[in-house]
Amino acid sequence: MTTGLYCRAWNSGLSVELRVVSVPPLLNMVVPCYNEELILLETARRLSDLVDRVTAEGLVASGSGVYFIDDGSRDGTWAIIAGLSASRPDRWHGIKLTRNCGHQNALMAGLTTAPGDVIVSIDADLQDDIEVIRDMIKQYHAGCHIVYGVRNNRDSDTGFKRRTALIYYRLLSHLGVEIVENHADFRLMSRRALEALARYSEVNLFLRAIVPLLGLKTGIVTYQRHPRLAGVSKYPLARMIGLAANGVTSFSMRPLRFITVMGLVVSGLSMAVSIWAIGVRLFSASAVPGWTSILVPLSFIGGLQLLALGVIGEYIGKIYLEVKHRPRFDIELIV
Repeated sequence: MTTGLYCRAWNSGLSVELRVVSVPPLLNMVVPCYNEELILLETARRLSDLVDRVTAEGLVASGSGVYFIDDGSRDGTWAIIAGLSASRPDRWHGIKLTRNCGHQNALMAGLTTAPGDVIVSIDADLQDDIEVIRDMIKQYHAGCHIVYGVRNNRDSDTGFKRRTALIYYRLLSHLGVEIVENHADFRLMSRRALEALARYSEVNLFLRAIVPLLGLKTGIVTYQRHPRLAGVSKYPLARMIGLAANGVTSFSMRPLRFITVMGLVVSGLSMAVSIWAIGVRLFSASAVPGWTSILVPLSFIGGLQLLALGVIGEYIGKIYLEVKHRPRFDIELIV
């Protein structure tokens, strides 16, 4: 809750009254969009209804609105955003990126550009339950700077996606990555949290793991994820795997340490095998060279070397991208 200070003093100087006046925060919602023309008007209608309701309840200030971030869409997404802004500029706003920068960068563009005391990020597909935004705002009033939207189940996912998600969260936990399980990028952040987030300048963004690093007071609201109303998912399997790999390599050094341990183990085994081979050659007449004893160790060590090079290369690639200091996004137009 934003506060203001009210003061009153009498001329006698004998009495002073101080009173804290509560002021509803200005809310803006940030919605990344990529080829969402089929659903965008319905998304806008539902979000507008929500803003009207929480404003009428006094939870947020009048003038609260929605910022749509066009992440290089190739359909009519920007035309719809521009039309909404022209029809009601106090409610609808648009940020057009010069190209497709990816979901995380588009989201960051909105978080660092949109004004307001409170920002709620949500995808345009309406799969996240917008009704819990009201509960998020209430937790903000209770003192939380970050409120995560967390799925209460994954029943709407396929069996394959449920199993892989469980394995992924367990893997991140074992690797020491702090992340909220079953949370994507549906969250509320206060202005203080956003200012802290802006100091994280890495190019390889994985906001789900960066936000918990801020260390501010957090809350959680749970919800049931809805099926997508229109369009197709912008996160096919290949992009999900890429995001998952980014989450591991951007926040944990343990894969590199694992390679070190494996190198020591394989070196020890190789030394043991070498001592055995020398012993057989010196103290036994049955030493017959065989292709198996050559092929198996070579294949194992060769595969391990390739794996190690791949993991090391992933980290080096991230260093390469970071040291160039290229901008994460470029804004073409704001309406």
